[in-house]
Amino acid sequence: MLSRSTACRGAQRAARSQAVRQSQRRGLAAPASGSFQYQSGDAKGVKFASRDFAGPTTTLALVSKAGTRYQPLPGLTEGLANFAFRSTTKRSTLRIVRESELLGAELRAYHTRENLVLEAKFLRDDLPYFVELLGEVASKTKYEPYVYNEEVVPLIHAAHVRFLASPASMAINSAHSLAFHRGLGTPTASASTTPYTKYLDPSTIEYFSKIAFAKPNFAVVANGADHGAMSNWVNEFFDDSPSTVEVEDSKTGSEQTKYHGGEERIAHAGGNAVVIGFPGSSSITGKSYKPEIAVLGSLLGGQSSIKWSPGFSILGNAKVSPSTYTHTTSAIYSDAGLLYTVIKGSAENVAKTAATAVDAIKKIASGEISKEQVTKAKATAKFKELEYGQDVLAGLELTGSGLVHGSKPYQLDEVAKAIDGVSEEALKSAAKSLLENRASVSSVGDLFALPYAEDLGLKV
Repeated sequence: MLSRSTACRGAQRAARSQAVRQSQRRGLAAPASGSFQYQSGDAKGVKFASRDFAGPTTTLALVSKAGTRYQPLPGLTEGLANFAFRSTTKRSTLRIVRESELLGAELRAYHTRENLVLEAKFLRDDLPYFVELLGEVASKTKYEPYVYNEEVVPLIHAAHVRFLASPASMAINSAHSLAFHRGLGTPTASASTTPYTKYLDPSTIEYFSKIAFAKPNFAVVANGADHGAMSNWVNEFFDDSPSTVEVEDSKTGSEQTKYHGGEERIAHAGGNAVVIGFPGSSSITGKSYKPEIAVLGSLLGGQSSIKWSPGFSILGNAKVSPSTYTHTTSAIYSDAGLLYTVIKGSAENVAKTAATAVDAIKKIASGEISKEQVTKAKATAKFKELEYGQDVLAGLELTGSGLVHGSKPYQLDEVAKAIDGVSEEALKSAAKSLLENRASVSSVGDLFALPYAEDLGLKV
């Protein structure tokens, strides 16, 4: 008879051997087979989607086509987001807070350039309550003047102050404005006090809500919910949302995005930042998706994903000082995108790194990159896309945005396959097209030391 310790050691060895065999069978950044796929449907004109993760909690979101791109007047998206989960015709603010706390739930609202997102996290069995609450918030919120003056305005003002204190945030918003002008170029935060002193008041925000919460303009998405249950509850609790958009200005932001480019320079005493942007890729649910842009962004890179290592990216190895922050992002939207590099640090180091970034694009365009670099860039781009899409909150917004803008949910497997198919030639061609187009260059900080786009060899 085997002793207890011998049996335990045998079991441990068997477990380790099994783990090794399983790890050897795994592919690089392979998406889970079907487990991250959303089911979509329509309930009385309301688009909805869900994926049923096993677990005790659910995350529910209403994603509306009401980001800053679609606001007919400045600041309306900020105002609408800050009115979310206030009192409705059925529930007071106190009741919403108390009931949510008793159920152990979390509520929040935020916006991006394209979307307004109302989000709730709660225990799985409480799905009916929170679908009903979202239905109320969307159609029965009370836009009261005292709430606007005492709570909404201070929140908008705080966002305005944070925005003006960050040279990088100002440069990113500036680059979007140069690239897209109105629409996607509208800042995500108020750049001045004008929006909430001239254009905003409770009645104007309520007017905008009739556009944002019309059935064609939003989708309801759940993570950790049965699809049949979602269909039943959405069908029941969104009757009061209008079926059509019957107000003026409902077409704001709906025209096809056009890329422009240009240069802006903003003096700032709080730091230095340069953003260099180029035409990018839409989301995979859009019509101008280019997976090579995501790979190009990873190849340029800047920030390493491995501690104590500069990483493989060109900018990660080429920046002039460890204290200089460099990061490349492929910002995707429904019908366009912006590939941009953010550089922060001392004015001298920012200027030198900006020149290095442009030189890096020229080297990629001329084929001065190794096959190993391309392989690493593809693997990193694939991992980042899968990681981001797998994230509960990001997945909800991407899926809701796909339903609202393109009538189909965001699916991880499709993204992984597209990135796998990117060739070295496609990467070179993408880099060449960046240099042939007008760039969007924004410099914020010490303008005496920060370079002009022309100094970097860019067209603007």
